[in-house]
Amino acid sequence: MDKKTKKIIRTAFTRGHNHDFNLFKTSKLRIHPKIKILGDLGYVGMDKYHKNNEIPHKKKKGEKLSIEQKKENKELGKVRITVEHTFAKMKRFKIFSYPYRNRRKRFALRFNLFAAIHNMQD
Repeated sequence: MDKKTKKIIRTAFTRGHNHDFNLFKTSKLRIHPKIKILGDLGYVGMDKYHKNNEIPHKKKKGEKLSIEQKKENKELGKVRITVEHTFAKMKRFKIFSYPYRNRRKRFALRFNLFAAIHNMQD
């Protein structure tokens, strides 16, 4: 998703349950090195695949985050919330809120059509 325009740029899909980071690795999506990726804690280890990324600081067992780390996490969260709001908007289309029971081949086509509708709205 583009941070400025809030438009969905690229989508990727897989069969069944699959973690987002695992999907990213298997999709072999090539991203320009100047583009910054903002992820959540599920993307720990992203440095191996894309150097220009930012994920929140993770609390270590038995330790606390410093005030500076908490501040950085809060700033990242303020930027990432636009992505979460976009997911919520997409789930307003009930086809994405419930288990998909139609032909799997057409799911990507349908999702991309609804993404295009979302992009036209803003």
